[in-house]
Amino acid sequence: MMTTFKNFVSDESGQGITEYGAILAFVALLVAVVFSFAQGTLTSAISQSFSTIVMQLNKLNSVTSTGST
Repeated sequence: MMTTFKNFVSDESGQGITEYGAILAFVALLVAVVFSFAQGTLTSAISQSFSTIVMQLNKLNSVTSTGST
């Protein structure tokens, strides 16, 4: 019985995945807190960034389409 307990305590095969899970949970919590505090400003900034990217891609597409004919 004591040997089984010693083997259980000294076996660290699942320790790495547990640590990564804890780090991932901490990062998810941190992101949730940031989004909750900056809900309005962060949402509009992300939306504006994506809109700018879409506009630039549309401009690039129209220039490419016009130049190829």
